[in-house]
Amino acid sequence: MKALREGDFITIQSYKHDGSLHRTWRDTMVLKTNENSIIGVNDHTLVTESDERRWVTREPAIVYFHKKYWFNIIAMIRDNGVSYYCNLASPYTIDDEALKYIDYDLDVKVFPDGEKRLLDAEEYERHKEQMNYSPQIDYILKENVKILVDWIKNERGPFSEEYIKIWYDRYHQLKQN
Repeated sequence: MKALREGDFITIQSYKHDGSLHRTWRDTMVLKTNENSIIGVNDHTLVTESDERRWVTREPAIVYFHKKYWFNIIAMIRDNGVSYYCNLASPYTIDDEALKYIDYDLDVKVFPDGEKRLLDAEEYERHKEQMNYSPQIDYILKENVKILVDWIKNERGPFSEEYIKIWYDRYHQLKQN
């Protein structure tokens, strides 16, 4: 696997716990990478669902993936402010094909006015039974919801205005090259 550099494009693939492909994003631009995390941007990115339906993202979004935390964060930059969609998911891995992670159904959405909503709890409970999530995975995910909520409350990392401005500006610089 060659080292990723800023300005490179990668594919992102999310899977379900049973190994089935869930969703694919083509051509995410890498803005920064280090040993533990990748920051990228999607802007009118082609998304393919597991049932082959395709759609294109509507607005630019800064994406954040980490090798230690069991969540990833999508900051969607909209006219009325930044909305966040946070997937409770395994830490990412990366190979020659794509950046990959397992999506564990639970999501936290943060609206521009700061309202937070936990989404898909029923889907999580259903898949936990169907796909036999271990008690350890259940515990890890619930602990990572707490970490995520703490980040949101304290405007850590992707939840700070400055972070979004820095990486959105960097995207525009790279796009011009």
